[in-house]
Amino acid sequence: MTDITSKDKQYIANTYSRLPVEIACGKGSLVYDTEGRRYIDLGSGIAVNTFGVCDEEWIKAVNAQINAVQHTSNIFYSAPCVELAEVLCTRTGMKKVFFANSGAEANECAIKIARKYGEEKQGKDCYTIITLKNSFHGRTLATLAATGQDAFHEHFFPFPSGFVYADANDIESVNKLCSENKVCAVMFEPVQGEGGVTPLDGEFVKHLYEFCKKKDILLIADEVQTGNGRCGELYGYMNYGITPDVVTTAKGLGGGLPIGACIMGEKCKGILSYGDHGSTFGGNPAAAAGALSIINRIDDKLLNGVKERSEYIFRELSSAVGIISISGMGLMIGITTKKPVKEVQSECIKRGVLCLTAKDKLRLLPALNIPFELLKEAVSVIKSVCAEK
Repeated sequence: MTDITSKDKQYIANTYSRLPVEIACGKGSLVYDTEGRRYIDLGSGIAVNTFGVCDEEWIKAVNAQINAVQHTSNIFYSAPCVELAEVLCTRTGMKKVFFANSGAEANECAIKIARKYGEEKQGKDCYTIITLKNSFHGRTLATLAATGQDAFHEHFFPFPSGFVYADANDIESVNKLCSENKVCAVMFEPVQGEGGVTPLDGEFVKHLYEFCKKKDILLIADEVQTGNGRCGELYGYMNYGITPDVVTTAKGLGGGLPIGACIMGEKCKGILSYGDHGSTFGGNPAAAAGALSIINRIDDKLLNGVKERSEYIFRELSSAVGIISISGMGLMIGITTKKPVKEVQSECIKRGVLCLTAKDKLRLLPALNIPFELLKEAVSVIKSVCAEK
């Protein structure tokens, strides 16, 4: 046990089951532990390090802003915050942005928008939000309540009310809940990440869009993990040919610094007014400057590269020995293995490949620009580990 490991156990709250690697440094999709061992990183900080570790353009943008002013608060104007909002609105066709510090905070903002929208349209008792079973929306009390998994609804009672859960890919389940409750919004993830890396059915998403439009309720896309190029388009919903009323995102937007964004469309762009919401650190200049350097490089060339890498992974692993199935979208991929997934993950780490898990699946979230030679090396390791008896 290293000094850091023992101090971690002594001083850090026991909320994480850490893997036996102490990452010391890295570059791109390679990281190194304190003993100099090399690893190919297929997790990118849980979809945060969009362009890998120590991305030079991101570092340059953040350093320039830190050397100017690292924080101002939202009492004053700040160019990086405004410029990032402009880019997000221009690239999505949305109208307004509220900046927060995380995906959970972005989702909290979306919940407040939905409930105020419902109140204005149908009265104070119109506050119920439909989410999908097997979803995950965050770890605050409200976003835990919004999460459609019973395992998360323990220990912290009472949870906020006003959330009901429909069956994924079943529009009749949504319709039934809407007939039984005064619903202000439906919230969905294009790919249910923590729920097992499962994309929603395209027809279901289109029906959901039409359903919400007809009922005049908000459609909220939770793009905390699926967004910012991860699924082969700028945002995952774009793969379905629809435009939600609200889009939430975080993780890969910041490229390594905490930032969340709640992006509002035409229908609800004016819902929040002075004093309705706020954040001390939301839109922090350094975080926003870093995010600008990320979002401005997510272009067609990069997105085509994401799709090409995704196709390679699916092609190599779909029929590989020891692999039952593969799911996901873009570079958000889940692999069901014949061996217990924790055994596969552990053996991959021993062979220099860092993977994540989601339920019973191996989860891959590599940097969007991971070099093909490293990707091929990592996929080869996964195949060999899964094939061994």
